Amino acid sequence: MRTELRASYSLMLAWLLSFSVSLAQFQTALPGYRYEFPRDYFNHPDYQTEWWYYTGNVESADGHKFGFELTFFRQGLTRDPKQNSAWDLRDIYFAHFALSDLTGKKFRHTERTNRAGPGLAGASMNLQKVWNENWSVEWVNGEERLAAFAGSFALSLSLRPQKPPVIHGANGVSAKSAGPGRASHYFSETRLQASGSLTFDAQQYAVTGLAWMDHEFFTHQLEVNQIGWDWFSIQLGDNSELMLFQLRRTDGSIDPFSAGTYVDPSGNSRHLRASDFELTPMAGAWISPSTHARYPIEWHIRVPALDLTLAVTTLLPSQELVATNVAPSYWEGAVLLQGKKNSADIAGSGYLEMTGYDRPVSTEF
Repeated sequence: MRTELRASYSLMLAWLLSFSVSLAQFQTALPGYRYEFPRDYFNHPDYQTEWWYYTGNVESADGHKFGFELTFFRQGLTRDPKQNSAWDLRDIYFAHFALSDLTGKKFRHTERTNRAGPGLAGASMNLQKVWNENWSVEWVNGEERLAAFAGSFALSLSLRPQKPPVIHGANGVSAKSAGPGRASHYFSETRLQASGSLTFDAQQYAVTGLAWMDHEFFTHQLEVNQIGWDWFSIQLGDNSELMLFQLRRTDGSIDPFSAGTYVDPSGNSRHLRASDFELTPMAGAWISPSTHARYPIEWHIRVPALDLTLAVTTLLPSQELVATNVAPSYWEGAVLLQGKKNSADIAGSGYLEMTGYDRPVSTEF
């Protein structure tokens, strides 16, 4: 990051930490929400927190494998109508970009922060775009086009949905704890056909593969006794997908509001409660040399109702995004899956996110 950007970034974060946010200015995620597309691909400024997550596994024609993550975050600070100039700090926009060279065993990541300003960052249905400077996703002719450039590594991909968006949770909300509004509105595109190019250490590769998109917006989500989560996006070889997350509590237990979604080959979805699946960390762990966090990078997944068991491994243990701002560091990386479904062998790929191993997560400022 350039020196002047880092200085601006530090000042903005210092201002943010001193800012008293009134949550009463924002809506909470309540049951009965009616999703509409393409509207819901874009900005929901009435909610305090919003993110767009793109992850995927791609490879070149000669079999060189990569993982990627490009994520955009919006954090609302105020909805005071008196603050309405281009330079008023109504929202802060974060973005993370990471590439995993799974074959070469290398990992690169970076981040940036902006205010909206005169077009520096934002999300717009009119523009059909979400962006943070020259990192962006644009909706063009039925495709989502990702672009991110960061010195020696870059990404330019076209993503074409193979299935309609999948709504997670029940009655329009993904509940995270007890009580009204302790939830998010959450949907995914679970199978995006990806093609394009990426640059890693100044070498360019033409790549194809599969991607996943998560979009979530809310005002209140985690409780103080919920310190982090383990989240899996899984794309299996039979054209089905699986999203699972478990919320970890301070006492080491798993929160009963953990949940998931199964998407069958035809695109039909099924909500999974915490009692419907098991996520078990195995003996393999990676200890970060930067944060000293211990991440379980090998997992066993069991979903009895689907007659499904999966072993989760990764080709690259060191996929931690070490934060340089107020947010905790977290592990987010490409994984492989092998197992059985209805007694038949099955394999797949996906992404695993683990938060709260560095320090407890807070989704509110």
